[in-house]
Amino acid sequence: MPTQPAGSFRAPGAATAPTARRPSFISRGERTLFWTLLAAVLAMCIFLVRYRERADAHFASRALPIPLATATAGSGPASLLLYLASDDSGALAERPLSFPLPEDPNTRARVVLSKLLSEYTATGSLHPLPPAAPGVDAVDEVYLTPLPGTGAGSAAGAGGRRPLLAVVDLAPTFVHTHPSGIEPETLTLLSMIATLHANLPDVAEVRFLVDGQPRPTLAGHADLLHTYLAGGAQLTPGEAFTTRGSQP
Repeated sequence: MPTQPAGSFRAPGAATAPTARRPSFISRGERTLFWTLLAAVLAMCIFLVRYRERADAHFASRALPIPLATATAGSGPASLLLYLASDDSGALAERPLSFPLPEDPNTRARVVLSKLLSEYTATGSLHPLPPAAPGVDAVDEVYLTPLPGTGAGSAAGAGGRRPLLAVVDLAPTFVHTHPSGIEPETLTLLSMIATLHANLPDVAEVRFLVDGQPRPTLAGHADLLHTYLAGGAQLTPGEAFTTRGSQP
């Protein structure tokens, strides 16, 4: 008869029961769900970080290629004529200024429009517009180019100068925050065209882009798909713009 080890006791006839497995507190399905959710959270974090980087890069790109202070630094005071809009009268009023302007015509055009639009963000403006964020200008660029058919070899206009087309590239932030309405939108465009023509008389036509792309309207009403004629005919209050047709 086999002897039992010292210190052990087993009732006679009792069978040795197999060791029971300890139940798992987390099932396989729950573990799978946990790791799936963790992976989703990590993926979302990576997406948000990259989205923030892209957003920062986008807004940084909206900063002036040549800041207004830099563009006018070293330039002597020049005569500047602004056509300021009034929401009360629906008309434009002349305001002559002395302001440093660069020699380069494209930069000069941008500085002129930037100065005009900055007047609308000042306290007491008769045509109030929201101020731009620091380091961001309402006008990204202005491109001046001879009108089609008036390049080299074509007959020049009065004084031997050829008429120019001004393509004004507006910043998205300016458009997105501009007050909506046919009158405020029209007055903004009207004052920009009149001011541009007054300070650069060779500008005969004006087109508008937003972030380098065509846009149907400024803020839901004023048409941006047309080429506008610049000149005294557009200064009459209450009259619609004269246009040369839609952009191609």
